[in-house]
Amino acid sequence: MSATLSRRQVLAGAATLGTGLVAGPAALGTPARAAAVAYDVVVVGCGAAGMTAALRVAALGLRVVVVEKAPTFGGSAARSGAGIWIPNNQVILAAGVPDTPARAASYLSAVVGGDVPTAKQRAFLDNGPPMISFVMAKSPLRFRYMDGYSDYYPELPGGIARGRSIEPDLFDGKLLGAELANLNPAYLPTPDGLSVFSADYKWLNLSLVNARGTAVAAECVARYTAAVLAGKTPLTMGQALAGALRAGLAAAGVPVWLNTPLTGLQQDATGRVTGVVVTRAGVETVITATRGVLVAAGGFERNLAMRLTYQRQPIGVDWTVGARENTGDGIRAGLGAGAATDFLDDSWWGPAIPLPGEPYFCLAERTLPGSLIVNSAGKRFVNEAAPYSDVVHVMYDKNGVVPDIPSWLIFDQNYRNRYLFRDVAPALPFPDAWYSSGAVVKDLTLGGLATRIGVPAAALAATVARFNGFAWTGRDTDFHRGDSAYDHYYTDPAVVPNSCLAPLLLPPFYACKLVPGDLGTKGGLRTDPRARVVRADGSVIPGLYAAGNSSAAVMGHSYAGAGSTIGPAMTFGYIAAGEMAGDLT
Repeated sequence: MSATLSRRQVLAGAATLGTGLVAGPAALGTPARAAAVAYDVVVVGCGAAGMTAALRVAALGLRVVVVEKAPTFGGSAARSGAGIWIPNNQVILAAGVPDTPARAASYLSAVVGGDVPTAKQRAFLDNGPPMISFVMAKSPLRFRYMDGYSDYYPELPGGIARGRSIEPDLFDGKLLGAELANLNPAYLPTPDGLSVFSADYKWLNLSLVNARGTAVAAECVARYTAAVLAGKTPLTMGQALAGALRAGLAAAGVPVWLNTPLTGLQQDATGRVTGVVVTRAGVETVITATRGVLVAAGGFERNLAMRLTYQRQPIGVDWTVGARENTGDGIRAGLGAGAATDFLDDSWWGPAIPLPGEPYFCLAERTLPGSLIVNSAGKRFVNEAAPYSDVVHVMYDKNGVVPDIPSWLIFDQNYRNRYLFRDVAPALPFPDAWYSSGAVVKDLTLGGLATRIGVPAAALAATVARFNGFAWTGRDTDFHRGDSAYDHYYTDPAVVPNSCLAPLLLPPFYACKLVPGDLGTKGGLRTDPRARVVRADGSVIPGLYAAGNSSAAVMGHSYAGAGSTIGPAMTFGYIAAGEMAGDLT
């Protein structure tokens, strides 16, 4: 498929019709429209951004409805670990984190560079802390500090090695009543009998070789047991985030229409967005929005035509862990309304193992000591412990010279005996399906492993030997693995002199295929510091707002810390709500 054809397919429905409707993702042959309904604000998308916005709109006294394409609420946020990166929020300040507005501004500027206007960065930093305080006041959502989860570039000016990220505290799913059945399931379900926070995974990986890991595992069991004995349905991570926000909407009386995809935006003769057209129960329905429309419908990670048009190859829709309904509906509708876009070539990348059924987004496994990553030449090409987005950027940047896609995560039996891998306990065999799919390969010798994955045996042997030398000395002079405080988060403190370097010595040896996975796309509609969607000339499209992965990320092409997706999504949803409440034009 050529890029030209792909773009035409993507934008096929984006022409302005004579009725004032800007067609979006749906085909033009739709059922007859029902009588229009009216609200002050329409929010498209029931993820973290959309629910935060709707919660604030309702608190400001306006009538708001949330429309959601999926049969579930929560979107990709509900599937996630739900880390939230918000500098200077009340949770981290109470924990004694030495953050200041100036320090945060310095750090974000150093991370993002000139890709995002300073005013937009400032809007995020100024509104993030009050947003956290607001959702705590207006919903049952509570937070925990992820102590020790470093900013991703703590050595940059303003960086904090202790970290700025927070995550949801335990939430009782019973507060949702029957609506609990509509919560989008987690990407990786928590094991039965455990209540696990994101910050616990660092230690659960080490539960057989580290006393604190064992203690944390016991805490997870005790936490679950106490909650169940108290009559609760304990939810954590993305399930807690989405569930608590949805409970807040229910308490505020905000209607949420599931199974209601966006068909297009409605504009008047001046170009102002005055509402949306959705399909509800098979009937095309016009919803008038007197104050504005917020597009918070996620990215386009599940839209092959858009990925082929805008992103580097190889790419597809099978390596993402984003919600299945994220096909760029809101972005395409915004394009039809004349919106500009930014960062469509980029995603919230991370190396993924293409396991049968669903890819596995690889975090700790590539950082724990005793593993390394090689390309098709059998050579290392990146600091394996670097921020996951950076690793994939390097995979793409170097792929034209020596193919780095797919790459291979190599480790030995000693590594396998010590650490949790995905949800497979140490020393236990991997599922047969992993091997039969080609995602995992095993051999008694490095030479045999090299042959089976198609890399030069001599090169792989030399790479492992050199890496083993770095492990003995504790210094990776090739790619500086372990030089950053961030590199040591998912590592083994018992390993010295460098907690993320250990030799590969004990057969058999394993290789896991790595491809460019992602949590979702990060490019979308261009917005100003007030979350208003703008055209290429900088003029505002009146009545149209965007947040979350439907908008161009405030992080630009980078990633400040754990939760740099959800934190800004909620913040710009919060900003958009305030703008619409004050929009009297």
